[in-house]
Amino acid sequence: MSAPIAIHRNLQIPAGRVVLAADLGVPRESPRGAVLFAHGSGSGRHSPRNRYVATELNRAGLVTVLADLLTPEEEQVDLRTAALRFDIDLLAARVTAVADWAADNEPTAGLGVGLFGASTGAAAALIAAANRPATVQAVVSRGGRPDLADAHLHEVRQPTLLIVGERDPVVIELNRQAMQKLGGETRLVIIPGASHLFEEPGTLEQVAGLARDWFLRHLQPIPQRTERP
Repeated sequence: MSAPIAIHRNLQIPAGRVVLAADLGVPRESPRGAVLFAHGSGSGRHSPRNRYVATELNRAGLVTVLADLLTPEEEQVDLRTAALRFDIDLLAARVTAVADWAADNEPTAGLGVGLFGASTGAAAALIAAANRPATVQAVVSRGGRPDLADAHLHEVRQPTLLIVGERDPVVIELNRQAMQKLGGETRLVIIPGASHLFEEPGTLEQVAGLARDWFLRHLQPIPQRTERP
């Protein structure tokens, strides 16, 4: 039996007054960077789509951190009200906390950090990138809602890759509008035949390949973080 691509362990990451459950994946080869996942509406660290992307990033030598942005108690509230999944400021604060943890703790300290955001999680990732310009080096959005971070888009200087399905026309237009406001290098890729969730055969594989190449291109080792809010 071949050895697993990455070593996995569970984490508890402090975020203000709460602690977030997270899964850490560390490739067996020397890490080339770290990618933190910001999940979308009603999703979490067990998302099969994000876990697939994370596995492909591990295969490329990238550390991955998949954290639940809501506590179990908050998730129960959200199941009843669907309110917290659209609290972008709250989600962005949680992503920022995970980025701070990654900058200060092994095995991610000193690695270039990228953010992978899906759906509403993409807006949280973009705000976190604006909050931590010296920590976050690149952002990838899958079927994202960057319009929900509209007031912060001009502050995002990091290279940002926007991936949208061809069969998701409203989100395509929202991403095109966001491109005009983002402050750094930006690329929009439309996946042929893909819907919002990239459930069509071969489409998620394309997302993973694009994300891998973007992060490998832009993530570089960094010194210990010194910035604070």
